[in-house]
Amino acid sequence: MSAPNGQAEYLPAALPGAVTVTGSLSGESLDPRPHVWRPLLTGPQLRQARSVAIDVAERLADRRIVRDAVASAAARTQFPRALHWAPYGVAQGEAGLAILHGYLDSCGPDLGWDRVAHDELALAVSAMEQLGHVQMDPFAGVAGLGFAARAASRGGLRYRRLMLQVDAELVNAAATIADRMRHDDGMPVSRFDLISGAAGLAAYLLPAAGVREADSGLRRLLAALVAITGESGVRPRWFTPAWAMADESLSAAYPHGHLNLGLAHGIPGPLAVMALAVDAGVEVPGLAEAVRGTACWLAAQVVEDPWGISWPTMIGLDPAGRPRPAGDHQAGRTAWCYGAPGVCRALWLAARALDDDSLREVALAGLRALLSRPPASRGVDSPTFCHGLAGMLQITLRFADETGDPHLAAAARGLVDELLAVYSADSLVGFQNVEPGGAGIDQPGLLDGAAGVAAVLMACCTDVEPTWDRLFLLS
Repeated sequence: MSAPNGQAEYLPAALPGAVTVTGSLSGESLDPRPHVWRPLLTGPQLRQARSVAIDVAERLADRRIVRDAVASAAARTQFPRALHWAPYGVAQGEAGLAILHGYLDSCGPDLGWDRVAHDELALAVSAMEQLGHVQMDPFAGVAGLGFAARAASRGGLRYRRLMLQVDAELVNAAATIADRMRHDDGMPVSRFDLISGAAGLAAYLLPAAGVREADSGLRRLLAALVAITGESGVRPRWFTPAWAMADESLSAAYPHGHLNLGLAHGIPGPLAVMALAVDAGVEVPGLAEAVRGTACWLAAQVVEDPWGISWPTMIGLDPAGRPRPAGDHQAGRTAWCYGAPGVCRALWLAARALDDDSLREVALAGLRALLSRPPASRGVDSPTFCHGLAGMLQITLRFADETGDPHLAAAARGLVDELLAVYSADSLVGFQNVEPGGAGIDQPGLLDGAAGVAAVLMACCTDVEPTWDRLFLLS
């Protein structure tokens, strides 16, 4: 993805030598409803949370600290194949850091965070150009770079050409992905999910809908998602056969296939983005019906635990290919990626799009149940976003803001205290990702590292809405 006029195209308008741009195509929102974001925190808790968030952000603005943290994480992790720092990546790369620093710039435009985000974007673009060809997905590819540029663009006034280039790349990819999905019966989760697939690309293109090219790509993806939510015989078309699973342990556990219920990799991702599209007024044949059918199916897959309702990580298929009863499975952990928090948010977005009180009640019942679990029963040990406290907090924060429920606000403040309690000024980046077995790893990234924690803490302290969480399909 090269710039016709060189790197100057990516410079913010405020910097010397930059190309000044006005207006926005990629930064416009389809949702005209005004929304006033209010800080969750007050008093000493607000001051402490803001101080910690800024401290982490300052550390991550230091190239030396980031370099040392990446090296330390690579040396200490138990999962070296999964832990890979790529500058163009949002999950673990400079593009993800640009999302954090772009958000801080929107919270304090005169504090110099825009320069930090610019440098990170420049590194990300340069790394992508050197590769020549990269994936399209939001967390390790072109869509993620677009999310980063949007976060740093001050409402679309900067990086406009870069965002239009990303739009063009993704529209081309959308046609290929959508055409393939429409003919699939059983597929890898990466075909349709948020992390790598159609749901993630649609999440990026949704704010750009109304622009002819982006709109065509979005509609193709949504039509494909509508198609795969239909049934093929006794199961949904989006089921994952054993041959398409990520590793041998999964295929051994689910020899006849499974249905993935995680927001990151399962059907809640397509449900959330379809619901957001309905709510924004995008018209695709069968879209509202697909939202209703998928949401009702998902709401029916509840399992009971001592604290209320929850959802399993996956639903296995029997030898005839039929989904097994949800009650045959255990509740998943309480995380953004898998478990009740992500499922509840997807159901809430569906309820809002359809104006359905019964779905609202299921989403709220699930959220209240997970918040009543004692920490030792959550299956969540890390402070980070993907499978830790920060993701759980961001979802609770969204619910508290939209419902005005003081009990949910109090629960969110309690999660803030839990996060602040594990802040470590002596660590490289302030928060460590806790891996299975309890090892603390200094990861700087947005998805599994300190950047995600800092972004969530800042969202609790400011009156600037954290629109960056569209990347995670939370808004």
